[in-house]
Amino acid sequence: MQIDWMSFTPIPSLLGGMILGIAAALYVLLHGRILGISGIVSGLLHPKLTDSAWRVALVLGLITAPFLAALFFGIFPVVEIEADWFAIVIAGLLVGFGAQYGSGCTSGHGICGLSRLSPRSLVATLSFMGAGFITVYFLRHLIGV
Repeated sequence: MQIDWMSFTPIPSLLGGMILGIAAALYVLLHGRILGISGIVSGLLHPKLTDSAWRVALVLGLITAPFLAALFFGIFPVVEIEADWFAIVIAGLLVGFGAQYGSGCTSGHGICGLSRLSPRSLVATLSFMGAGFITVYFLRHLIGV
């Protein structure tokens, strides 16, 4: 096994984590809500007039941030997905189902829930991370996909 040192980016990763943590903390402090992306997006599927403006603004911010990073800072993320569209669609549906079934997503449980020392979020995070590790090991090392 060879290590890809070009993908080792501790400083940008640390800064990104700090920005995400600050954003999640400010969101809880200022709005009293958990910054769970699946819950925010699902709220757009059943919009309430008083509730949709901030949801749209947050989702647009998430979508436009990579473009702004490229424009202002010259950061061009390289995205390489070694899967066909069918696998991507199935994976997306499974993630959506898991987020609904687990009453939260990786951002809600993994970032906000763990920072609040929520036992439920700890179990959820260990479950989806463990399932992800097992799935990748199974697909990459046992099946060879």
